Amino acid sequence: MNAVWTESAEIADNALVAVGAPTNSLKIERETHKLEKRLCREVGRAIVDYNMIEEGDKVMVCVSGGKDSYAMLDILLKLKARAPIHFDIVAVNLDQKQPGFPEEVLPKYLSELGVAFHIENQDTYSIVKRVIPEGKTTCGLCSRLRRGILYRVADELGATKVALGHHRDDMLQTFFLNMFFAGKLKSMPPKLVSDDGKHIVIRPLAYVAEKDLVRWAQHREFPIIPCTLCGSQENLQRKQVGEMLREWDKKHPGRVENMFTALQNVVPSHLLDGTRHDFKGLKATGVADDDGDKAFDTPSFDLLSQAPAALRIVQG
Repeated sequence: MNAVWTESAEIADNALVAVGAPTNSLKIERETHKLEKRLCREVGRAIVDYNMIEEGDKVMVCVSGGKDSYAMLDILLKLKARAPIHFDIVAVNLDQKQPGFPEEVLPKYLSELGVAFHIENQDTYSIVKRVIPEGKTTCGLCSRLRRGILYRVADELGATKVALGHHRDDMLQTFFLNMFFAGKLKSMPPKLVSDDGKHIVIRPLAYVAEKDLVRWAQHREFPIIPCTLCGSQENLQRKQVGEMLREWDKKHPGRVENMFTALQNVVPSHLLDGTRHDFKGLKATGVADDDGDKAFDTPSFDLLSQAPAALRIVQG
């Protein structure tokens, strides 16, 4: 069953060879097929790993008009066609009445796509502009208002899952934002119970890199709608952290992947949170423990050569 979620047909590549496509065109098409296969595989893997979608689910896919939510809907529709279970999809957009918002774009796109959809009209823009002082970050209030409205719409539509378009890089950015500015080791979970306790929220793009979504959006030519409320706030802390991660990914290939893997391999006994590990009650048992203190073991990974000089361990 898992394989059906994560496999992708490779017939298209062979078909291109058969018709004798030009070399450049063939290369582009092959790369595009590889990208599509990777996206389907990673989304399918996340669905399986966290049991995101189950038999008979009605998945409310939140579509904002940005590249991430377009890609999420696109890939979920592809997976739905060959999934080992039956589930329904309804696309939902919240029109927040931002000035200049092209309200005809999404209904036209979704109608042409042939997917069931609902447009919810709520003037949250005026509320945010009235409450938040000029120059201050609007994201917090905007997201709270949006979340409450979407949960209500999910009830009205009978949706059993609410799908959001956050990707791997969003999760890492949130982790560093919480660590830098909130003093918490906390990220975005791939699946959670909503604030009101009534809904299951899922993030099918949890394993997907943002750079792949950028390429897919360009290939699919999604009609992107920019956010004029928060998209123009250039000094947002999230943007700064995003730039930091992109710089690391450029200079140190593999670092971002390792950090994301670390979020899935938490060792509470080697952190400092006494509510997650009983440090006070620790007793020597005289029995060897695989989870014991290995802090002074020789690292089994080659990080020493990559570390800044000031941080390298002098051995010998």
